[in-house]
Amino acid sequence: MRIGIYIGSFNPPHLGHKEVIDYLITNDYVDNLLLIPTKNYWDKQNLININHRINMLKYYESDFVKVDTNHNNYAYTYELLNALKEEYPKDELYLIIGADNIVRFNEWKNVKEIMKHKIIVIKRKDLDINSYLEKYHFNKKQFIIINNFKPIDISSTEIRKNLTSKNLDSKVYKYIEKNNLYQ
Repeated sequence: MRIGIYIGSFNPPHLGHKEVIDYLITNDYVDNLLLIPTKNYWDKQNLININHRINMLKYYESDFVKVDTNHNNYAYTYELLNALKEEYPKDELYLIIGADNIVRFNEWKNVKEIMKHKIIVIKRKDLDINSYLEKYHFNKKQFIIINNFKPIDISSTEIRKNLTSKNLDSKVYKYIEKNNLYQ
């Protein structure tokens, strides 16, 4: 089985995240998808409590999409992937990243360990992904570049600054209102 690993702060989860999830499942890039909100990010501040983010992500669950609540404390992606590989030894793991991450992907901790798995790169803006793969001498066979996905341009930061129901699932928006999040 091909399991997509979609890691993020999801602060909050928005319709752009949902579009990626639906696209990958619908277009048969992965069989199942694990959404893994991170408890802490070294470069992220103002994260709301992970339990709220998990609860909001639960609205995205389906027969093919699950929210992982057991692997949220890893500081590095390679550690998380190693733990998941132990849990799913017979399955193929596909790390899902946005193209903006490829710019500094060579700086990720133990990137060679990460590259033991396939990496799905979601194209964003006009970034030339292949030029970075060549620049860093990455094995292109490890990367699945999705060029024909046209995401709506949504920023969690902008949503937090100007909270409206636009770009949020209605259930997520109601959850945010009910719990007075991002005030």
